[in-house]
Amino acid sequence: MRDERLFPLFAGLDTLSGVGPKLLPVLQRLCGGNTVWDLLLHLPERWIDRRMRAHFDETVPGEVATVRGDVVAHHAPYNDRSPYRVQLGDETGFLTLSYFRADPRWLKSQFPVGASRIVSGRIEDYKGERQITHPDFVVDPDKGEAPPEVEPIYALTAGLTNRRVHVFALQALSLVPDTLPEWSDPHLVQQRSWPAFKAALTALHAPALYDEEAFARARERLAYDEAVARASAFSLARAARKARRAPVIKAPPRAVNRLTDVLPYRPTGAQLRAAAEISADLASGTPMRRLLQGDVGSGKTLVAAFAAVEAAACGFQSAFMAPTEVLARQQFDTLDTLLSPLGYTVAVLSGRDRGSARESTLMALADGSIQIVTGTHALFQDTVAFRNLGLIIVDEQHRFGVTDRMRLIGKSDSPHMLVMSATPIPRTLAQAVHGDLDVSILDEKPPGRKPVETRVIPDTRLEEIIEAIGRALKRGERAFWVCPRVDVEEDDSSAVARHAALQDELGVRVGLVHGRLKPAEKDTALEDFRTGKTRVLVATTVIEVGVDVPEATIMVIERAEGFGLAQLHQLRGRVGRGDRASFCILLYRPPLGEAARQRLDTLRRTEDGFEIAEADFKLRGAGDVLGVRQAGATEYRVLDMAHHAALLEIAGKDAEAVIAADPKLQGARANALRIARELLTPRVPVDSEAGS
Repeated sequence: MRDERLFPLFAGLDTLSGVGPKLLPVLQRLCGGNTVWDLLLHLPERWIDRRMRAHFDETVPGEVATVRGDVVAHHAPYNDRSPYRVQLGDETGFLTLSYFRADPRWLKSQFPVGASRIVSGRIEDYKGERQITHPDFVVDPDKGEAPPEVEPIYALTAGLTNRRVHVFALQALSLVPDTLPEWSDPHLVQQRSWPAFKAALTALHAPALYDEEAFARARERLAYDEAVARASAFSLARAARKARRAPVIKAPPRAVNRLTDVLPYRPTGAQLRAAAEISADLASGTPMRRLLQGDVGSGKTLVAAFAAVEAAACGFQSAFMAPTEVLARQQFDTLDTLLSPLGYTVAVLSGRDRGSARESTLMALADGSIQIVTGTHALFQDTVAFRNLGLIIVDEQHRFGVTDRMRLIGKSDSPHMLVMSATPIPRTLAQAVHGDLDVSILDEKPPGRKPVETRVIPDTRLEEIIEAIGRALKRGERAFWVCPRVDVEEDDSSAVARHAALQDELGVRVGLVHGRLKPAEKDTALEDFRTGKTRVLVATTVIEVGVDVPEATIMVIERAEGFGLAQLHQLRGRVGRGDRASFCILLYRPPLGEAARQRLDTLRRTEDGFEIAEADFKLRGAGDVLGVRQAGATEYRVLDMAHHAALLEIAGKDAEAVIAADPKLQGARANALRIARELLTPRVPVDSEAGS
């Protein structure tokens, strides 16, 4: 049950005075929610210092200033385009107030000659004179009025002014209880000189003084509150998961050794370490929820195969779920080649399977004769039943929603789950994104994997690139050509235009794949390229992940300056999978801006996906790096990854310590954290089953 002290905060925005039916949807759109608390989480972006200056000569053009002066004169406009001017004076000089298209009668009533006025606004230099155009505040000091010493400035939307949002925020602030307990570590609060929770909100929405350090401390305090609330939710999810039972999968060492013995290479240390971590999870008797994160070409599928072998050796089935049919069939080919010679039965199931072949597969899954199956969303359809599903492996897990994974989990009684991702994220963000998962990282490349030579070339040399591709085709190689958009008139860098041009210039059959094609059409285009029916594939970023064509040795990325670093790295990973030298051509249109130059130089310099992810984070920020589908970082309302990422690790350790010391959650700190979770965790609860 929600703590009753929070009831006023979770009341609707229309409970605030002045919020009627017309304004309500505007305010909801602004703060991204429906409650008073959502409005309070819409924090000011900055603050304006409106402290009074003693004299006009203390003002500086370009800065906001608040000054007091006497009305000296009025000057009517010369024509329709010139402003009405009101001249103020003090002992140091004059200040002109300029108003465009204003009512002269109103101005004369507001500024009687000889009267004192306090004005606040941005100082301008107009022909050597100080000027404020349309002051933000004009008040009569004789009435005891004064502008605020500091004004919070909010992000706005059409239909709302800053003053109106501030008035609503002050109303909301008055509803925050004074009696909430301290949920953050008191020692940390003291060490960092953080204000209390309500005081932090007050310091941001209703500051008495302009103090940038105080603003930063208040924001950091609330960011930590959000981090520790989220971390405690993750910790509780992990604790709840560990309290459940799952199949004990403990295979004899010879089962995995047989697979290792038939490999044409020795697994890397990272692969063996990850396999050991997964093996321990499978044998623990509690549901595994582990993320296997590895760069392109780091060998995640082999690690997953080790886990599937252990499951099969103990009589359990494994299901590999991939986001596309091409990837599912590609995965099937790899696993079938590895495991069928050892006596394991591997099958594939997708939405395109029909008739007797599909029925045969479904029957074999139901009676257990298929031990390992790869597939798409078809795996969790109602018609699919398993005899003894013990392990679920989800490839490119960010492509699936929580509901998808939960439906597959529902095919068995508490199966283990391994999710895999080839998209490295900055290590500083790992706690934000994967806080409820155990993480294994593959940070080594398998032996024999050749580096991809990356070159940054202006598109003025386009013809040279096409000639080089022609020579590569004669050697039996294949090439990707990635374009930034599908089809734009009068733009030859679109996929449709480039496809036509390459087909004409190279004289070979060129494939085309993009997001507007139907899924079956995309799969056919990818399969034709994989099997060699087409030798060049023009594509948009739909081929970013998972397409494995060892014969492809050239990746051309056109207008590369417009892509993110992580995306460029993923695209580059489509080549260099065979035994021939491979190249990635970053084709840019001059002139190249500084930020784009940094991105392309970073990619040219390194193939380390984690280093690239860190660089991308610094250049673009967390939201752009992770994308909206990555659960976690993009849902923070207060915490800013660029400034507060270090708080995540501290909060994680703090939350773990609280729950470890008080597993029944009966102590004061645990109860206080419950309130923090109600206020500061996402509206969609953390799903410990799916690891979202």
